[in-house]
Amino acid sequence: MAEHTLVGQRVVRIDSRAKATGQARYTADLTLPRMLCGKVLRSPHAHARILNIDTSKAERLRGVRAIVTGKDAAGVKWGVFGYTRDQELLTRDKVRYIGEDVAAVAAEDEDTAVEALKLIEVEYEVLPAVFDPLEATQEGAPQIHDHAENNINIHVPIEIGDVDKAFRDAYYVREDRFVNTEYGYCQTEPYAVLASYDSDGNLEIWTPNASPHTKAKALSNLLQKPLSKVKVRKVYTGGAFGGRSDIFPGEFIAALLTMKARRPVKLVYTREESFTSVRQVHSMVVDLKTGVAEDGRLLANEIKVVMDGGAYSSTGPIATSVPFLVWEETYRLPNVRFNGYRVYTNKPVRGMYRCHGRAFLGGLGMQLDMIAEELGIDPVEMRLRNALTTGDTQATGSKIISCGLSEAMEQAAEESGWKHKRGKLPHGKGIGMGANGMMVGFPMGIRGGSSAMIKFNEDAGATLISGVVDNGQGNESMVVQVAADVLGLKMEDINLVCSDSEITPLDQGAYSQAAAFVSANAAMGAAIDSREQILEIASEMLDATVDELDLRDGYVFVKERPERNMWMGKAIRKALIEDTPIMGRGSYMPKVDQRREWVSNPRGQHAGTFSFGAVIAEVEVDTETGQVRVTNVTGAHDCGFAINPMAVEGQLEGSVASGGVGATLLEEHSWDGGQMLNANMLEYKVPLSVDMPQITPIIVETIDPEGPFGAKEAGLWGSMNMFQAIGNAIYDAVGVWIKEFPITPDKVLAALEEKDKDR
Repeated sequence: MAEHTLVGQRVVRIDSRAKATGQARYTADLTLPRMLCGKVLRSPHAHARILNIDTSKAERLRGVRAIVTGKDAAGVKWGVFGYTRDQELLTRDKVRYIGEDVAAVAAEDEDTAVEALKLIEVEYEVLPAVFDPLEATQEGAPQIHDHAENNINIHVPIEIGDVDKAFRDAYYVREDRFVNTEYGYCQTEPYAVLASYDSDGNLEIWTPNASPHTKAKALSNLLQKPLSKVKVRKVYTGGAFGGRSDIFPGEFIAALLTMKARRPVKLVYTREESFTSVRQVHSMVVDLKTGVAEDGRLLANEIKVVMDGGAYSSTGPIATSVPFLVWEETYRLPNVRFNGYRVYTNKPVRGMYRCHGRAFLGGLGMQLDMIAEELGIDPVEMRLRNALTTGDTQATGSKIISCGLSEAMEQAAEESGWKHKRGKLPHGKGIGMGANGMMVGFPMGIRGGSSAMIKFNEDAGATLISGVVDNGQGNESMVVQVAADVLGLKMEDINLVCSDSEITPLDQGAYSQAAAFVSANAAMGAAIDSREQILEIASEMLDATVDELDLRDGYVFVKERPERNMWMGKAIRKALIEDTPIMGRGSYMPKVDQRREWVSNPRGQHAGTFSFGAVIAEVEVDTETGQVRVTNVTGAHDCGFAINPMAVEGQLEGSVASGGVGATLLEEHSWDGGQMLNANMLEYKVPLSVDMPQITPIIVETIDPEGPFGAKEAGLWGSMNMFQAIGNAIYDAVGVWIKEFPITPDKVLAALEEKDKDR
């Protein structure tokens, strides 16, 4: 194959023009003939039995076309795994959080739908509620689900080595507790669903999502309909961050309404509903104990985390495990004991997040600095002595096939001027480091892989058919860039059909940026298959062997004699006339241990590969107000190979906003019991452009042996290590450790006051 003409180049994404000009249509922008407006009646109670629902008055209201309650559902419960199916997406007997879905209406217009909700009468028996995960596990706490003893939803136990002996042998042992409050995904696009049902029993759904095939299968199960009759269509998505990957009541309710009304129904959540009634991010209480050798090598870790999972399981086993997995994907852990508990409370449901694990990963990364200071070791050196390298095996058995973690640490330290700044900046200014690994392509059964197809028009234009999903990462553009490079075409010569559960083959979806590793691998395979077919036909027409030929700019040519060439379309037309049309096929399944399970068997190869990153943050702390400002961020990320360096840099910059300024310093929910008090974009604080620091992204390329052109994940560089970097930088600036996230001014001032008292 010729040298790359497109991959590795900074190219404009194929969706840029549509988004910049407003032509991109999101779910709320879509309309269908005779479309109705849907609205949901929600529980005003955190915990209550439903004694009766009377919809008769609402049914008589002019303009109401359908009303559904839990009695209209098949009674099938949702959960990501068989053992976590605990949620009726339209509840029948009991509500478990304020805002839970109780009934829904489809009417001719929004005003009528809202009026109908007021006419639905629900009789409740209010029950005791519990809102704190530690209290929920105590004897005598209100029981939220009958099957969950002490309200423990998920317990993930992992133990490797002889932990107790390692602690006895350790030169230094440290224990700390770190805490973080709940926070939100805060996608720009409010949650919306458009559903349509035809006379042949076909259900079509448009909704922001991370995996249309997963959505379709879940709805098929919940509605007890054949999978072939449930079709999740492609639509633009205005942000995901992990918050579009679950199954929500909204699409289930919209489906029930359209099936009952026999007319399309659009359900658009208010901003408040988008905060309270889709998914949120877990709060955590994390107890960490670490033992090290005199030279700083990690000998033992004991980690206990109690997570507030809200009222239902959702992605519970995954959410409970991931922070630990990220830690073991970063450092050598010869002896480790982990106990992760996800606990039911009477709060809204929590799910996965790209910034998942503030207290967990932030705490462990800060504790490394605490230990390094006690031992007189530079924090960068402390990390380098424990960092995983290529060929290492993680604690639970995953082999590392490519690793640029140490290179990322060293390059970030060099570029930021670490040696000249750490411990040497004026009071109020500081610098700190964070680092992490990230799984790429993990076990999802048959949905863990991706397939793609390429067909050609007679004018040599190509259509790539892929299940790839784009939530803003640039995945669609990426697979086109890969296919175009292999086929010697321009990106505009390839039309992409994607993200449609009926038309496209299976794909794992946009999880942990696996598209770069899995979906792009499948697209590359389809392009290579097409290329080989084209060259085989062209070899006869140019009287040359396949090995002597190449493709570029839509032409087939002899490499040693480029003047001997022909338009690619001639080969495509010849294939058509000979009844052997060129159809490329490609697929890729990550090489993982399919026997591995999140709870019952957390052992074996967990991911196809792993990416690695290190970030250094500089801060200024105002000791009068407690305000922390991030001024500079330097980060290096091992993405294997940057298919589009500009897109990779954009992902790195996004991580600074979400994981850094946002998750570390600003974002949290406020509560009055089970009622969220800041469910809007005014009181819930997210970073603005004026809050962003100067960012210096560094791309580290290790050329992964399994990735397409050597590529792997590029999206989670700073999302799970900015917590550490900023927390460590604050200590360097003013000499206090803040162990509760987010690190808000009041906590900084309280820590400074405590420091003065101790002095």
